[in-house]
Amino acid sequence: MTSQLNPYISFNGNAREAMEFYHDVLGGEVTMHTFGEYGDPDAPEGEKIMHGTLRSELGYTLMAADTPPGMPHNPGDNITISLSGDDADTLRGYWAKLSESGTVTVPLEVQMWGDEYGQCTDRFGINWMVNITGSSD
Repeated sequence: MTSQLNPYISFNGNAREAMEFYHDVLGGEVTMHTFGEYGDPDAPEGEKIMHGTLRSELGYTLMAADTPPGMPHNPGDNITISLSGDDADTLRGYWAKLSESGTVTVPLEVQMWGDEYGQCTDRFGINWMVNITGSSD
């Protein structure tokens, strides 16, 4: 059972370009999934990145996405901390503490990709994502 703490950067339509750049800098393996893979592939934002991950040979992980349509993109406010892994009890405990006295923007629940996921802003104004891999309980 493991969990990870990773930076998660939001981009204004150029997440693919940014992740390719970071891949050139850090090496490793990059994976990217589009909004079209999880919705309408013909939608104007269908080719934009819903979620990208770069894992370097040295163990660095960087995550990124294009800002979804209808959501503001504010440079300077465009980084979130992501807690992810398969240690469900530990991650749910983190979620409970982070979301307490904060604002839940996406409830921690099973999502269309099969993981349990939630987003919140803690009481200090820091944005957090929690993703529990393959959780169905």
